[in-house]
Amino acid sequence: MTACLLGFLAIFALMALRIPIAISMGLVGYVGLGLLKNFDMSLASVLEVVRSAGFSYTLSVVPLFILMGNFTARAGMARELFGLACAFLGHRRGGLAMATVGACAGFGAVCGSSVATAATMAKVAYPAMKELGYSDELATGSISAGGTLGILIPPSTVMVIYGLMTETSIGKLFAAGMLPGILMTVLMCGAVAWTAWRDPKAGAASERQTWLQRLAALRAVWGVVVLFGLVMGGIYGGLFTATEGAGFGAFGAFAFAVGRRQLSTRELGAILVESSRTTAMLFAILIGALMFGNYVNFTGMPDQLKTFVSQFGVHPIGVIVAICVIYVLLGTAMEELSMILLTVPVFFPLVMQLGFDPHWFGVLIVCVVMIGLISPPVGMNLFVLTTLLPGVKLSSVFRGVSPFIWAQILGLALLIAFPGISLIALRFVK
Repeated sequence: MTACLLGFLAIFALMALRIPIAISMGLVGYVGLGLLKNFDMSLASVLEVVRSAGFSYTLSVVPLFILMGNFTARAGMARELFGLACAFLGHRRGGLAMATVGACAGFGAVCGSSVATAATMAKVAYPAMKELGYSDELATGSISAGGTLGILIPPSTVMVIYGLMTETSIGKLFAAGMLPGILMTVLMCGAVAWTAWRDPKAGAASERQTWLQRLAALRAVWGVVVLFGLVMGGIYGGLFTATEGAGFGAFGAFAFAVGRRQLSTRELGAILVESSRTTAMLFAILIGALMFGNYVNFTGMPDQLKTFVSQFGVHPIGVIVAICVIYVLLGTAMEELSMILLTVPVFFPLVMQLGFDPHWFGVLIVCVVMIGLISPPVGMNLFVLTTLLPGVKLSSVFRGVSPFIWAQILGLALLIAFPGISLIALRFVK
């Protein structure tokens, strides 16, 4: 266990020196395994990791879902979803903020990325809320927190990575995330209502729309329904695998963007470059994490951790709570995907030894990542908003997300206390 802890300390030290996390994990994994065994074996392990990750058919689901999200954003579906949510919720106090959360949930169903969801909704929802006099705190808080739904409501890139690392069914992970996604959406709308109740000036109500206007808004989102039904229906119906579903989804989003004349040759090139850049970053982090994971397994840390926990007789739920607390604390100082890739090889064997369902644990992991995405000081969604909205102070964004962090913590507690919220959907998946 000492060797593994030294490895973690070495990674944090390299990160403090501003060395990229992918290089830090890979370097520590290579050197650590070389010192414990020999460097020839360590080099062979590195080459095998790079080869298996680079040529893995299963991993091709990652760039395909990224491409699907980028095409979806360009097709203008976020604006239609926001319009639908405003039609049903806008007349309430704080209604546009609730509509933003709802639109983020809908967009997450065809995107799979938290950052992309937050960035897209910032362009769509923030101007509308400011025009109605919403405070910066409520406007940015609802956008940044709502954006986190992009990784919980399937398809989710984070769930794909977790599934690949733990050899857990991606289709079942997607199913397990459906009800928790709805729960988190409701709780965050509750956070909006609480904020508007405390300060009625923070979120004024807009004009109530007629049922004819609502039906028109409902008809406008047919593209989202078709795309989501194509991908998720095909996966759950056994028509194709998650990887094939990602391919169909990417092509479908491309077809919608072209059909709506939202995709020029230059924009297509920009989307392909951006998708390639994001994919390269994710694969670099993944390869570094796999290299470090080999080192962790060689030290025997997972088995030693199981023995350590067993000798104290801690209740299994207590172990899960402790793991979630560790993740939340790490999320305030680390980038979320790196955190998952760094720690899952350590915690996952322990969780399986305690007899918990891997799909349920995967949902919990995504939920703590959601909290990390909006937790100061390094919440990724917070900095995305301050970059896109230069007129908004970072302190306002920090204050705005506070009620949403508590809402997500409450949601996490409910999912721990009632695992059936996540697992009931698995009964209907093959």
